[in-house]
Amino acid sequence: MKTRNILTGALLALTTIGCTDLDVDIKSQYTEFPDSEIAIEAQMNNAFYAFRGALGRRFDEGVSCNSDEYTSVSFDGDYLEGRDMASFTLHMISPTNSASQLDDTFNQLQTGITNCNRILFDMGGEDAPELAPVRAVRAFYHFMIMEHWGDTPVIDHLLEDDEAIQRSPRADVANWIESELLAVRDNCYENVDASTYGKPTRWMVDALLAKLYLNWNVYTQDVTSADWNPDAKNEKINDCIAACDRVIASGLFDLSDDYKTKFMYTNGSHIKDFIYVMPYDAVTAQGMTYARFRTWRRGQNNNGFYSIEMTNSCGGNMTLTPEFVELFCLPGDRRNDVIAGNTGENIGMTTFDVYQYDNNTGEPTSIRNTYGGEDVTFTKSITLKNDPTVDPPVVPNADLNCGADINGWTQGYRSIKFFPDINDYNTFSRNQDNDVPIFRYADIILMKCEAIKRGGTATNGDTPQSLFNQIRTYVNAPLLDHDPSMQEILDERGREFLDEHWRRNDLIRFGDFEREWGFKADFNPNHTDPQYRLWPLSVNVLNANTNWSQNPGY
Repeated sequence: MKTRNILTGALLALTTIGCTDLDVDIKSQYTEFPDSEIAIEAQMNNAFYAFRGALGRRFDEGVSCNSDEYTSVSFDGDYLEGRDMASFTLHMISPTNSASQLDDTFNQLQTGITNCNRILFDMGGEDAPELAPVRAVRAFYHFMIMEHWGDTPVIDHLLEDDEAIQRSPRADVANWIESELLAVRDNCYENVDASTYGKPTRWMVDALLAKLYLNWNVYTQDVTSADWNPDAKNEKINDCIAACDRVIASGLFDLSDDYKTKFMYTNGSHIKDFIYVMPYDAVTAQGMTYARFRTWRRGQNNNGFYSIEMTNSCGGNMTLTPEFVELFCLPGDRRNDVIAGNTGENIGMTTFDVYQYDNNTGEPTSIRNTYGGEDVTFTKSITLKNDPTVDPPVVPNADLNCGADINGWTQGYRSIKFFPDINDYNTFSRNQDNDVPIFRYADIILMKCEAIKRGGTATNGDTPQSLFNQIRTYVNAPLLDHDPSMQEILDERGREFLDEHWRRNDLIRFGDFEREWGFKADFNPNHTDPQYRLWPLSVNVLNANTNWSQNPGY
């Protein structure tokens, strides 16, 4: 497990904030200021880390399965759960059956916004420069709701008990987020070290601005229309490049870390690629459980998937789609090593003989993984079991059932990118120590590459090819001898950011979200409907906000 003791200088500075402006409305003043550093840190952490639980599980499940990365399968009813995850896979999200994923994410983001507003109210008001990081993370929470649900209320004050709020148009929210980030950037933390790890620095603000600008047309035009053009001119494209350039010019980040190692359970503030991250600790900052659903269903038994036996069970229902696995085709590419499956030079192979992975290194051993005395072999393709409720029983259904036997449990290759420490997994109820990056320097490089390719003005001697090859160089993949095509950029982003929750965002921006993969076309006749680019509001959110309307298509 990890041990952290983080208390920032800016946090200490909060103890000196006074209420001296008598013209300020009473609601922007604190009445009882926390009287200890621990109390102040607790309040700040309520704002900074409100998204920890959802990112560690339910958001991860929903957004990962909603992209072309994963097919969420079941095993004769085991892990079906009312088709909650399968419906994300098929772009048939149910406001009722998928309420656990939708609510956990939406409610935690809204809670984060409320926590931010409470701090701003208690500790001196929005204009206090020391509170700029709180406003930055509040803008991030608004961004995440806007990203997935479209129209969302802008909540920049403490709500009255009976106050009804309205959803603002997505374009208005995007403009508000931009204005907030520009207003607070220069007052956010500038230093990058253990004291600011996981907190909103000005470089986090720049990364969020770059992401906002690159997707500007998605957020300010009607992306749910079939007429929406992913190649339309983007008025903010040079602003995207400028935001990327500020991060690059800081000199605080680089690509020196080994690709596989930086996602291990030993990662932390020493990783130079991480700009903004959600810290996890199996004891003190729980909620990260990616291995539970990415380790094959019986991987914990006997001669299991890891060199230490898993005493807590794993779900094994998140299987990589064959189409996504095909991206990991570059010889020598270190990113191939986060896929438990044949990749690189062996990409044509349709099965993968599984060996144990060493708990200390995350690398495969020479010990064969067996179950019940039988060697374990994964299949790249995913074959569904026939539906016994149909007569004759020959047609699979949207349960995406593979069967509850070794043949069913081993369908699909698996991701081991966020490799768990099995000792902590066993001791602390499946919790992991892996910190999850939200913004990385590698993303800055690829966003600038894409922005120039989309018509932005090149700066500092960079070209799409030179930027693209910075990524290829650090992962030891073959270099390009030409400017990358848009398809090559999208494919590279798939390789680079597997399991980092940006794939759905990328597919929509590139106009690829309706492309066929997995079983969408088999069970969802409406899978090409662009309205599914937005998630539905759950029935619980609608019941709590009776003045809101459901997103179209649900």
